[in-house]
Amino acid sequence: MKRTKQIDIRRALALAGAFNFLCSCARACLLPFLTLYFRQLGLSPAMTGVVMGTKHLVSLVWSPVANLLSKHYDKRRVVINGSLVCSAAAALVLLLVLPTDARPQAASCNVSDPRGGPTQSLGEDLLGSSVAPSARTHTSTAPVSQSGVTSTTKTLSDTKTALHHNHNHSRPQLPPLNASVVVNNSAGEPEVGGSFMQHPTTSSAAPVRSKRSKFSSGSEEQLGERKTEEEENERRFDFLGSLKAMDPQHWLFFLTLIIVSAWECASAPLEWTADDGLYEYLDSADASDRYCSTGVWGLLGAACGVGGAGLLVSRLSCFVAGGVSRSAVHFYCYAALAAATLPVAAYLPLYLNKKRCRANGLLKAVRLVRGSPRALLCAITALLAGVAGSAVDNFLLWQMQDHGSNELHMGMSLAVAQVSQAAFPLLAGRFSKLPSSGQVLVVAAASLGLQCFYYSFLWGPWAAAPAQVLSCFSGGALWWAVRVQCEDVAPPGAERSVRRVYVALSLQLGNGLGSFAGGFVAQRFGLTWLFRGAAVGLMAWCACLPLLQWRVPRRRRINYSRLLAADLSEASDSESDQERDWLEKAMDDDRSSNNNYGRRMNH
Repeated sequence: MKRTKQIDIRRALALAGAFNFLCSCARACLLPFLTLYFRQLGLSPAMTGVVMGTKHLVSLVWSPVANLLSKHYDKRRVVINGSLVCSAAAALVLLLVLPTDARPQAASCNVSDPRGGPTQSLGEDLLGSSVAPSARTHTSTAPVSQSGVTSTTKTLSDTKTALHHNHNHSRPQLPPLNASVVVNNSAGEPEVGGSFMQHPTTSSAAPVRSKRSKFSSGSEEQLGERKTEEEENERRFDFLGSLKAMDPQHWLFFLTLIIVSAWECASAPLEWTADDGLYEYLDSADASDRYCSTGVWGLLGAACGVGGAGLLVSRLSCFVAGGVSRSAVHFYCYAALAAATLPVAAYLPLYLNKKRCRANGLLKAVRLVRGSPRALLCAITALLAGVAGSAVDNFLLWQMQDHGSNELHMGMSLAVAQVSQAAFPLLAGRFSKLPSSGQVLVVAAASLGLQCFYYSFLWGPWAAAPAQVLSCFSGGALWWAVRVQCEDVAPPGAERSVRRVYVALSLQLGNGLGSFAGGFVAQRFGLTWLFRGAAVGLMAWCACLPLLQWRVPRRRRINYSRLLAADLSEASDSESDQERDWLEKAMDDDRSSNNNYGRRMNH
C-alpha cells in the first residue's frame, strides 16, 4: 500500500518566506529607481509615464492568463524558474542597448553625488575634442524647466546645431541632389541651375538634339508609368521614412517601451503562480490559515532591497569599473538577487489542485464586488489610491533629486515607507476595537492625500523622510480595510480571489492610468502641481466617501453558528414553566432509577 507523504508546515512556511523576501528585495533594488534611470537617459515625463503605464497594463492582462496556462499544463515550477531567468536577462538587455546617451547620465550623476567632478568637464570628456567651444557652452548651461527636469533634448539639439555649423564652415557648399548642372567646355567648370546640357564646338549638335527629342517623345508613356510606381512606393514606405526622420529621443523612447514590455511579460507570471501553488499546498494540509504570515516577509524584503541599493549606489563614484555608470548597479543587483532566488524556487513547495478553477473564481469575485455597494466604494477608493500612488512611485525621486537628494536619501526614505506599512497589521492586532473598514478607508485616502500635498513642498535632501511614516495609514490601513471587506463580501475560500480583484484595480489598472495621466500633467504643469492635483482629488473623494457610505445600507454576513445559538436560546425562553418542570422531573426519576439499580447489584 502506498504511504502518504508527510507535509512539513514549518519548512514550507520558511521556504515561502525566504522566496517572498528575495523576490521583493530584487524588485525593490531596481523598480523604484527605474524612472530615475529613464530621466538620466533623457526621456521626458510624458514618455516616462507612457512606459510605466504600459508596464502596469501588460501585467494586468498577462498575469491571470499566464497563471491559468501554467496551471492547465502543470508547469508552475518551470514558469517560476523561467520568469526569474528571463526577467533578469531583460533587465540587463535594457542596460546594454541604452548607453548611447551617456551625457545626461553624467550630468545627473553630478547632481546626486557631491563627490563627483564638475558637469562641464565630464560632458567635455564624453563629447570629445571635436565639439566646438560654443557647443560646450550650450552643454554646460542647460536650462531647467519648472518641474526641475533638465532639458536634455534641447542641449543635444544645440550641440548638433553647433557641430553642423562648424562643419559647414570647414567644407565647401555642395549643390543639392536634385539640382541640374550645366557643363561649359570653354570655361571648364560646372555651373548650377540650368538643364543638363553640353555646349559642343563641333557640327554634330543638330543630330544629337534630334535623337534626344525622339527619345524623349517616345518614352513619355514609360515616364508616366514610372511616376505612378514611384508614388505608390512613396506611399508604401512613408511610415518607414517617418521612422528614419525621428530624433534620437523618440528612438530611445520606442526602444525602451518595447524592452520594458517584454520584461514585464517575463516577470508578471512569477507572483501569481508561486502564490497559488503555495496556497494550495497549505490548503491540502489544512493549514491555509497560516498563509497570511508570509506576506510580511515581502514588505521587509522590499525595505532591505531599496535601502541597501540606495546605500550601495551612493557610496560609488559616477563611473565604476569599465566606465559603467553607477546607475547600472541597480540592474546588476536585481539580476544577482534573481539568480539567488533560483535555489529557493527549486525547493519551493507547490501543489496542483485541479478542482479549483481560477478563471471562474476571478469572475465570481468580480460579480461579488459589483453586487455589494460597500464593496464597490472600496474598489473605487483602491482605484483612486492607485492613480494617486503612481505619481508617488514614478516622480517622487525626481522631486527629491531636484532638491538635492542622492540615492542614500531616496533609498532610506522608501525603506521607512515599507517598514511603516508593515507595522499597521501588528498595531491593528493589539487593539480589540478598531473603527469600521469604511472609516479606515477614509483615513487611508486622507493620509495618502496629505503625503502628496507634503511632497509638493520639499525643501531639502531629507525632507521627504518624515512623510513616509504616514505610509502606515495610507498603504497599511488601505490593505487592512480591503482584507476586512473581502472577508465580509466573499464566502469561505473565495477571499483571495476577491482580494486579487482589488489588487488588480489598485496596483495595476490604477497605477497604469495614473502613470499615463501623471506623465502628461508633469510635462505640462510640473511635478509640484502633479502632487497637488493628486492631493486635491483624494481629499475631494474623502469628503464624499462618508456620505456615500452612510447612504448605502449595510449588509452583514450571516454567521450560521451564531444563528444556531440564537435559535436555541429563543426556543428555551419560549418554553413554559410546566414543560421545564416536566423535564426536570423526568431527569430526577432517571437518576433515582439508576441509583436503585446500582444498589441491587451491590447486594
